[in-house]
Amino acid sequence: MSGRRSGLQREILALYRRALRMVNTKPPAAQPKFRLFVRYSFKTQATAISPRDIATIEHLLRRGRRQIEMYEDPNVRDCWVSSEMREWEKHNRGRREVDV
Repeated sequence: MSGRRSGLQREILALYRRALRMVNTKPPAAQPKFRLFVRYSFKTQATAISPRDIATIEHLLRRGRRQIEMYEDPNVRDCWVSSEMREWEKHNRGRREVDV
């Protein structure tokens, strides 16, 4: 992949960075759950749609922004992690996200 990124790619990466910064504002005990939630959400959404499906990508960006705004609230101190997310984590632990 070339070093230049499209506007949508930059927006997605900015949203991912914002989500990871949000994780650092949460209580230390809950941070691993938030981090797993963010990684799982981004990776599963990225693999579920075609890179050429611009309308869906834009929709997911809007939805992701709203969701992160909700999680950025200081009153949100924990999140729910499903058993599916835990299984995904076991298989993807230590892998570096090179596709992003």
